[in-house]
Amino acid sequence: MSKITIATLLILISLSSSVYAYIGPGMGGGIILATIGIVVAIIAAIFGVIWFPIKRLIQKRKEKKQKNISDNSH
Repeated sequence: MSKITIATLLILISLSSSVYAYIGPGMGGGIILATIGIVVAIIAAIFGVIWFPIKRLIQKRKEKKQKNISDNSH
């Protein structure tokens, strides 16, 4: 970083004052639930992208096997 940027950051940090903010339990719970929701959505998306093509491949193999078995029995 340049010297001007560092000097500006130091001045802004030294001039800042304390912020008195309160996040109540309702807001904290909402943040936690939103975070959990995002994580579950990501896991569901990964599951959908990976599992369903594998499931389709397994079904095709089973159908092919059953077709071969029925062709060989005749």
